Amino acid sequence: MNTSRDQFPLPEDLKVFLTVVRKNGFASAAQALGYSPAYISKRISVLEATLATRLLHRTTRRIALTDDGERVRVWAEKLLGDFEEFVGEIAQARHQPSGALHICSSFGFGRNHVAPAIGKLSQAYPRLDIRLDVFDRVVDIVGEGFDLEIRVGDDLPDQHLGRKLASNRRILCASPEYLQRRGIPHLLEELDAHDCLVLKERNNAFGLWTLTRDGEEATVRVGGPLSSNSGEIVLEWALSGGGILLRSMWDVKPLLEQGRLVQVLPDYSQSANVWAVYPTRLSQSAKLRVCVEFLEECFRDLSIGQT
Repeated sequence: MNTSRDQFPLPEDLKVFLTVVRKNGFASAAQALGYSPAYISKRISVLEATLATRLLHRTTRRIALTDDGERVRVWAEKLLGDFEEFVGEIAQARHQPSGALHICSSFGFGRNHVAPAIGKLSQAYPRLDIRLDVFDRVVDIVGEGFDLEIRVGDDLPDQHLGRKLASNRRILCASPEYLQRRGIPHLLEELDAHDCLVLKERNNAFGLWTLTRDGEEATVRVGGPLSSNSGEIVLEWALSGGGILLRSMWDVKPLLEQGRLVQVLPDYSQSANVWAVYPTRLSQSAKLRVCVEFLEECFRDLSIGQT
């Protein structure tokens, strides 16, 4: 596929092309766009001439994409999506965001980190009507009517869009008293002989810790006499000498600095980045865009490096 460097396809022609592909025909595309079939045919011809390639195989009953046509389809969807986002952001920047905004997050992170940030957001944008719900389960944000989910971990749903708000990781740690009493593990396999404080959170596998060292993943089965679905409870047990826990660096960093907890097996960690997950493009909602950008700014100073 060749084209002159000073010739670029028009967005309108790309839109017509994608409509023809989606509707599987010129007549159907013409009806959907409100044009005549002749106009649709002309725009496709102009596009093919601009790109100096044939995009469609035409028969009396159907159309089929050529190899170059498939390439153009992929790029056209991306380019038009980016163009739409660009135009939307420019237009919506002139409007004060307002209306209802329904946000969800997990119990501990939502209460300790999202809630204070949302409080600041409300003060900055008083015309927003914000509701924050927290759960210890997987949430269907579309089915349950949420505009935005703030989640920890990189297991993002494929059907939604996302933006990373902060870098974070989980580490292994225990109190000095526990380590003095039970010894310090030097190998991952030694966790089997220790009391591990197991947290059942959302859809995470219970009693399985998947950790990374030097880019290599390892999974170990852990257990102990204490477990909970509350991260705050598990943290309190660790502080009182109850065992080893896997916890977000955001939560334990001050305790490590105070000496109340000690990191064990420091070569191992678990990615726990913070993401905003939403079902629609930010360009389509001024209130959603403002919220995500505000949270990104709030969490920026809290990012924890991965090394």
